[in-house]
Amino acid sequence: MRELAEDGYSGVEVRVTPTRTEIIILATRTQNVLGEKGRRIRELTAVVQKRFNFPEGSVELYAEKVAHRGLCAIAQCESLRYKLLGGLAVRKACYGVLRFIMESGARGCEVVVSGKLRGQRAKAMKFVDGLMVHSGHPASEYVDTAIRHVMLRQGVIGIKVKIMLPHDPTGKSGPRKPLPDNVQIMEPKDEPLPTQPMSEQKGGKPDQPPAPAAQPVQPVA
Repeated sequence: MRELAEDGYSGVEVRVTPTRTEIIILATRTQNVLGEKGRRIRELTAVVQKRFNFPEGSVELYAEKVAHRGLCAIAQCESLRYKLLGGLAVRKACYGVLRFIMESGARGCEVVVSGKLRGQRAKAMKFVDGLMVHSGHPASEYVDTAIRHVMLRQGVIGIKVKIMLPHDPTGKSGPRKPLPDNVQIMEPKDEPLPTQPMSEQKGGKPDQPPAPAAQPVQPVA
């Protein structure tokens, strides 16, 4: 993760098949992850294979570009980290990240920066925009969270980014399942207009069929 932080590392997917293990690295700058003529991805493959004792040729590393960079908490957390390392003011950096996330289509966003921001006294600053759920099952489905630490001259500063993803029926930019309190108003159905007066019986008892006529009894001889 530290190795790929500068290349917009945004998470990893692991797919295990009977023959081999595929590791897909999600990043904003995939060309940097691959390296010149694929040299860096081969080096990373060798490191992973040696570190986790994979058999020769049983692990493959791929690089995939993040589809929605503004809706990825890890990517935005790393972006804010490099802004602070570059010497940008905390408030300006946080508002820039907040605006970019909301313009990308997020339902809500929360950025918390804590540490020795100005002076020797440590404090926390929170920047919030839009809607954010904090409890229940939607908090685990809809909220993407990332935490990073910035080593500055005055000490360590902690960054926490929370993004509330939008509802997406396709499942590409957000969860397929809508929020539990979401109310959808359906359009009324078109009813055919009557062309002539008519009466319709509702709620009454149906007409009883007429009783069969009594048969005359023949006298017994």
